Amino acid sequence: MTSPAAPHHDAVLLAGGRATRMGGIDKTALVADGVALSDHAVAAAAGARRTVLVGLRAGRGAPAGVVHTREDPPLGGPVAAIAAGLAAVADPAPWTLVLACDLVRPEPAAALLLDAAGTAPDDTDGVVAVDEDGRRQHLLALYRSDALRAAVRALGDPTGAAVRRLTDGLRLVEVPLPAALCADVDEPEDATRATADARLLD
Repeated sequence: MTSPAAPHHDAVLLAGGRATRMGGIDKTALVADGVALSDHAVAAAAGARRTVLVGLRAGRGAPAGVVHTREDPPLGGPVAAIAAGLAAVADPAPWTLVLACDLVRPEPAAALLLDAAGTAPDDTDGVVAVDEDGRRQHLLALYRSDALRAAVRALGDPTGAAVRRLTDGLRLVEVPLPAALCADVDEPEDATRATADARLLD
């Protein structure tokens, strides 16, 4: 749960991607702690004013109260998905939480980002998780909505763009997080580490 002082925010959850290193499976349907990874992301966004789930695969529905949209073209990459998620919110909150749906434990990670944003300087464009190797996790971050939307507009065509290119001009406060809170599923062994019985939803 987020703190009462957590900033007002929307959430854009990225569920697309080809998952080529996982044989093309729907990674977001993998189960950790009895819950699909996409549902962990939705739970992490529980305090959001509006939540948009981008790119959920055919045959899976968004939970009640969550808007589902797709990037155009489909599988256009994470920046295209962020752009689609932002476009689905007509009246944005001051902040936008951006989460990849293959994160294993996004709930506590998002809570820490929201706490950090609550004390961020006024000229900060966002707060971004940093893993134990010092790498920024741009899909585990909270951005000022105006700054993120301006960056998307300045970029032009988002299809296939790198997230680092989108965020290069943003002033971001780094929030160091332990490896367990930055863990995602990119390889089969990641799924094994995430949960001893990682499996696809029936």
